[in-house]
This record gives sequence, C-alpha cells and structure tokens, in this order.
Amino acid sequence: MKNKIVLITGSTDGIGKQTAIDLAQMGANMLIHGRNPEKTHQTALDIMELTGNRNVDYLVADFSSLEEVRRLSTDIHQKFGRVDVLINNAGVYQQQRELTGDGFEMTFAVNHLSHFLLTHLLADLIPENAGSRVINVSSMAHSGQMDFDNLQGEKYYDGYTAYSLSKLCNILFTYEAARRFQPRGITINCLHPGVIRTKLLRTGWGLGGAPVPAGSKTVVYLATSPSVKDITGKYFSESRQVHSSGISYNVQMQKRLWELSENLTGIV
Repeated sequence: MKNKIVLITGSTDGIGKQTAIDLAQMGANMLIHGRNPEKTHQTALDIMELTGNRNVDYLVADFSSLEEVRRLSTDIHQKFGRVDVLINNAGVYQQQRELTGDGFEMTFAVNHLSHFLLTHLLADLIPENAGSRVINVSSMAHSGQMDFDNLQGEKYYDGYTAYSLSKLCNILFTYEAARRFQPRGITINCLHPGVIRTKLLRTGWGLGGAPVPAGSKTVVYLATSPSVKDITGKYFSESRQVHSSGISYNVQMQKRLWELSENLTGIV
C-alpha cells in the first residue's frame, strides 16, 4: 500500500478508524474523514503516533448535507491528485425519523445518498486500470425487500427498517456501479464487516458484538488483497464472496435506485 492514497469516510472511531490504523501501518497515505473538526484532527494525530506513518491527513464534512459532500470533493480535488482506494464507511442508525437540512430522511441521506454523490464527484480522481478500488460498507442486516414509496419513511418509520433499507441501497448501488465502472478498470465491491462492538451497534441493537479490530478485516482485505484485484460487483463477509439478498440482484431495481439517486443529488 506504499504511496496509495486511501480515503475512508466516517473514520474517527469504530470500524473506520480501525481500518485507517491497519492501512496506515501498511504504508498507505490516509485521508481521515469526520464531521467534528477537533475529533477528526485528533484522530489523524493519534493514527500518526500509533503507526509512525506521517502521511495522514484529515477532512471534515457532515454527510447529512449534500453541500458539505460537494465541498469535501472540492477540498480533495484541490489538495490531492488522486484517490486510489475509496472506502464508503460512514453510517448512522436513527431511532426516530429526522430530516436533513436538504429535506431527506437522515439514515437514507447519510448512509446512501452522500456516498453515492461522493463517489460520483471523485470518479475523475480514481485512476483507471491501475488497481483502484471502491468499497462500500453494507451489512448482513440489509433488507430483503424494497418499497420505493417508503425509501425515506414516508409511510411508516422505524430505525431498523430505515437502516436495513439503506444497507440494501449500498448493495444495489455497488452492483450497478460495477457495470458502469468496469470499462475504466475500477473495481467496486461491498461487504458485511461483522457484528462489531461499535456505537452504531449499541444504538440499534444494544448488543456487545466482537471487538472493533475484527470489523476491519474484510475491509482491509478488499482494499489490499491481490486475489480480489480483478473482482467487482460482489458482496463479501469474512473475506470471502457470499450471496446478498435475492432482491439485491434485481437489475431493474439497481437502475431505478441509481436514476432516483441521480435526481435527488442533483447530478442530473
């Protein structure tokens, strides 16, 4: 990973931070992202001290705001020449329905729309035919059904349904993006990181879970392993390919979500 530039969204704690530590120890140039300036800066300093890797920078953006996602993209374009590995990891679990300043349901906006937009905005910085990788952190909790009339809790809302749906969106996005990115030689895969002892797990389920270091293993595998350098559009768990829910393979649903996401984020 020497000289590879890696951006991890939501990397000030939990799985994102552990992944950043692991990859920094492997010599990658790390871009840490968070929404709190002080915490994000301190995380970058902590990773430098822990790993001895001085090539750790940080970027601040609140993913509940699409305008901040656009600003984040501008910052990256101005400061860095490329992004070799993009890890879309940031996520929330909302017990109560809440709208963002843009008028979107919070879970859908942070977990899906912002990453969809960021990936689009950074696409020109991802080197073609050079082993570049995009990795979307999903979950085994992803939904087995899709109601486009309730994507944002318009008809009914509960925290688990919203989270589960957003994680299905991560997978649908991955599979459609894989087809679109393939001519450029850029791979995009998604994964379930495990049931890990994070703030999100406590918020949603109140469970203990496995230690945080276990949660980065599959992410690091997808970011670094030569064995997956030509694999794209797949779902992984425990560093191996597994099947996602049946509905996630519905090509028409993948395309419909893509087109809706383009419209909601103002890409078209």
